[in-house]
Amino acid sequence: MELGFIGLGAMGSKMLANVIKAGHSVTVFDIGQAAVDAAVALGAKKAANAAETVRGKEIVLLSLPNSAIVESTVLGPGGILEGAEQGLLIVDLSSITPQSIQKIAGIAKAKGVSIIDAPVSGGTAGAQMATLSIMVGGEQADFERALPVLQSIGSKIDHVGAIGAGDTVKLVNNLLLGVNMVAVAEALCLGVKAGIKPEVLYQIISNSSGNSYALTAKYKKFIAAGNFEPGFMIDLQYKDLQLAVDTAKGLKVPLVLGNIAQQAYEIARASGLGAEDISAVIKLGEALCDIKVREEAQ
Repeated sequence: MELGFIGLGAMGSKMLANVIKAGHSVTVFDIGQAAVDAAVALGAKKAANAAETVRGKEIVLLSLPNSAIVESTVLGPGGILEGAEQGLLIVDLSSITPQSIQKIAGIAKAKGVSIIDAPVSGGTAGAQMATLSIMVGGEQADFERALPVLQSIGSKIDHVGAIGAGDTVKLVNNLLLGVNMVAVAEALCLGVKAGIKPEVLYQIISNSSGNSYALTAKYKKFIAAGNFEPGFMIDLQYKDLQLAVDTAKGLKVPLVLGNIAQQAYEIARASGLGAEDISAVIKLGEALCDIKVREEAQ
């Protein structure tokens, strides 16, 4: 299939590699020349801008940082709609607000271009191994059309509703992840400060009612090892919590825990931890308690 791919960051570059591996012909665009060069080395063709990326293409995939950049990439000068032919399908793999994707979809539809929101979950490891979970919002026919491409990057793909539903499910999921990660960090700091070895805490909690994905995914590889190379950056978790906060305000839904958790990540960002994994939020409690939640080397 002839595809376009725009956005070759930590997630996009890994998803692109799997799309190419699946046998698709891909033209790419990114503002970073090094990312484009790496994509060309994998077999992709390069374009000068978003409009050129989509000319003659059936589907274009986007993996971009936020709502404003997605909007400008699709709607702005040199953007996708400038180069799109009728029948193009835009697959937005980014995590943006439901309101933003609905606005973009309305404008695109008037020009004969379809769009689905298909945010992904699973971090850079999932992107590399093509095991991402993908939540898709949009028309059933568009979902089915995109499915063969999505299957090259994800192992669990769900059509969850109309346009905007994918982004809604993603922000709800990441709201829970963000809150759970802060709770895990706080609980582990309490236990270690009270004199319990972190490995004992993990062994018991991971098999008890306090268990969570945040604990099982982030303790062994990250916290216990003192390795905070990002699987999912604090900056991105903060952004996703902001999506939840903005959506909740529009719906008049209070987010007591969500707002508190976001402030923990804001403190972490202010402390220079924004580019580290979300598990690095534990460093805040460690500093306050004068402890380290690490396992001793065997």
